[in-house]
Amino acid sequence: MAGSLRRFNVLHDPLTDENGHPGYRWHGVRGIGNRLGAELIGASVYELADGERTWPYHMHHGVEEWVLVLAGTPTVRLPEGERTLAAGDTLCLPEGPDGAHGISGPGRILILSANRPDTMLEYPDSGKVGAGRDLYFRRRDAVDYWDGE
Repeated sequence: MAGSLRRFNVLHDPLTDENGHPGYRWHGVRGIGNRLGAELIGASVYELADGERTWPYHMHHGVEEWVLVLAGTPTVRLPEGERTLAAGDTLCLPEGPDGAHGISGPGRILILSANRPDTMLEYPDSGKVGAGRDLYFRRRDAVDYWDGE
């Protein structure tokens, strides 16, 4: 990227993306890493109203995430319970069950993670498993490895 500076201001640049699913309403910018020309690290900023959440409670396999609180007092749900955060708080959410999380507002947060589209996710509350970006299944639908072979 010699000779060109790509930038994004997480505090002041306009929030152009939104999610309007009930209980999961946010304004934000996803894909900041792509905008900056990054290949290995992804980032998103979410602005959450009081009680609204980014995504359902979940965990990643093979990907660690970092959360940086930019403003407000969001609440993070972790395996050991809920915790209120403040501006400047930074969390590392490890891959696997110990890093399961859900975040609700009010607040503005920055989430950083490895830019891996092939990650696996689990949603403990609903019993779902996610593969890649668009495939979701209920664990109860699992089949034996040799099924259909």
